[in-house]
Amino acid sequence: MFRLLPKKKPTAFSGEDPGKAIVLSLNSTHRGLDYLVELVKKIRPARPHKIEEAELRFKGLLFQLQQDKTLLFALRKSLLLQFTNSQLSTALTESGIISSRGFVQELLEKLKHKLLPSLQMPNDFLYVISRVFYKKTDYIWVSGIDASLWKSFFELLGIHINLSEAALTTQLNQALQILSYRMVTLSMDKEVAVRYPNFQDAIQPFIEQNRLVNLYVEKGTSLLPAERRLLLVNIQENLYNCRQSNQWVKDQRLEYGTSLAQTFVIVRREEQIERMLIILDALDADNAFNTERFVDYFITVVRNENKKNSLGEFLSTNLGLLAYQIAEHKGKKGEKYISISRKDFRSLFRSSMGGGLIVSFVAIVKNLLTSLPLPIFWHGMAYGTNYAAGFVIMDATNTTLATKQPAYTASAVAGSLDLQKLGSRPDLRKLAITVARVSRSQIASFAGNLLIVFPFTYLLAWCFKLATGHKIAEGEAAVKLLADQHPFHSLALLFACITGFFLFLSGLIAGYVDNHVVYGRISERIRNHPVFVNTMSPKKLNRLVRLVDSGAGALAGSICLGFFLGCASSLGKFLGIPFDIRHITISAANTAIGFYGLDHQVNTAYLLTVVGGVLLIGFLNFFVSFSLAFWVAVKSRGIRLKDYPEFISLLWRFFRHHPRDFIWPPSRPREVGEV
Repeated sequence: MFRLLPKKKPTAFSGEDPGKAIVLSLNSTHRGLDYLVELVKKIRPARPHKIEEAELRFKGLLFQLQQDKTLLFALRKSLLLQFTNSQLSTALTESGIISSRGFVQELLEKLKHKLLPSLQMPNDFLYVISRVFYKKTDYIWVSGIDASLWKSFFELLGIHINLSEAALTTQLNQALQILSYRMVTLSMDKEVAVRYPNFQDAIQPFIEQNRLVNLYVEKGTSLLPAERRLLLVNIQENLYNCRQSNQWVKDQRLEYGTSLAQTFVIVRREEQIERMLIILDALDADNAFNTERFVDYFITVVRNENKKNSLGEFLSTNLGLLAYQIAEHKGKKGEKYISISRKDFRSLFRSSMGGGLIVSFVAIVKNLLTSLPLPIFWHGMAYGTNYAAGFVIMDATNTTLATKQPAYTASAVAGSLDLQKLGSRPDLRKLAITVARVSRSQIASFAGNLLIVFPFTYLLAWCFKLATGHKIAEGEAAVKLLADQHPFHSLALLFACITGFFLFLSGLIAGYVDNHVVYGRISERIRNHPVFVNTMSPKKLNRLVRLVDSGAGALAGSICLGFFLGCASSLGKFLGIPFDIRHITISAANTAIGFYGLDHQVNTAYLLTVVGGVLLIGFLNFFVSFSLAFWVAVKSRGIRLKDYPEFISLLWRFFRHHPRDFIWPPSRPREVGEV
């Protein structure tokens, strides 16, 4: 299957006894594998990210191989032993390609194999790879090493693939045929079939590639060189058409949405297409050995084996399209939270003041619920219902809660870097203007909320005292309300980070529901539901459809956020761990209730520290929520921030020249040329 280039007479490496060279028998497969394991240990750096160390060791090995022909011969023989005694078809059809079990089954399978890896047979080529590169981080330094060094290594070994070898050809043909049949089966899957306007035309390249592959395998060596070359080219062209068909489905996600099942099918088809193209490269008509191609595949196989049970890799790959769609819906909603003109700024400020009014009532009700003698679970449900009702009322009245903005505005900012959507390199100056707009919009929302929450909650607490003769909180309860917001004497800042995560998660849920409404064609199903058609007037039915279209995601996000915040404290008490939430507007309202409950008998310095703690809580709410949402939006779009190192300096220059833009909108929208 493999041939070795003629070797020169072995000579000793300088300073070493040639008699100490390892002698391997061609039947000593186990010994040859141990030899390769020890050799890779000599290259492996102390830490996987120390690429320079790995390259230095690798260069030392190359120099040693060039000088010590005995060592070179032993290494050649070790590799030859593994190739001649290993089955390659599994590596070609399985490694790096997710199975057909479905998303949940595949996820559970990886969880099981993470604890106890699957059994591999010694004659499997993947067994060799997993034994030699047994550390799960090996792929980092293997891929990090300069590809030219790997090319020199394999060229020095002089291993050439002989495509006339029947055993190798059979394995390549078998792998090609297996992948071809699997891809035809996937082309019929309903998750993607329903997206094609003309199903027959869409699946034609998948069926045609299978027909041509079967023809190639059946004819085999009876084909003339020209016929063989033409057949392989036709298979390759149909695979490119399959790739375009896949891309078309991905492009439709902006209009029709996507699902986890659809994403799973698309990823599998992409992986199978790419693997078939690699096999076709090995079967090309010129019978030449492309070292660069071999190096790329070698690095890919090592990475696939190291990451085969990686949950993060699996989730990242399969959730990417879904996350992109979620981020797109959030980005569209985020645009309404970004003020451009002074009119927008004032409108957002007034909207936030309305949100502050609602939060004040929510905070009063929450403190009243605390006094009820309920079990922990029902306290959490009562708090959650109260918060959820308040957030839903905000959505219904178009008022704004400042901390809900970051989960949406982050996606809108990331959309400014989306090459797929923009079709060219993003305008970083326009992005700097967008960041300034987000900054002042967030400040307007926080200001609107806080300017109302503290005084209005204080007023409500005073009115409650007049109406009932009792304070909402007094004595130790009032002291606790203030102490819970203290940045140093409590875990308020940690709890603020937890709240930031919940804010991000609720935004994610809202985006997912919006996507599902589109993908599942929920509006059309409601419009044609026999019960609704026969019991509702067309006007009411249309109103319901519009409500689902525009508000289903927001409603789901608000309800989830309410129960996340309401149940956190009860969950912490139930588990006996420090787990709670601190939300800037609710903390401000609690501060007002506590301050009134103590009859203003609070040390000024202490009160100012608590107020500072409330502001820090708001900052952490914003920072955590925005960071997580921005990270998801960037990852789902395939954006690499390191590609734009000049943006920070550009943003700083814009801030120095127009600092007021980050707080207050200019009299006219800022032009890109002014950045």
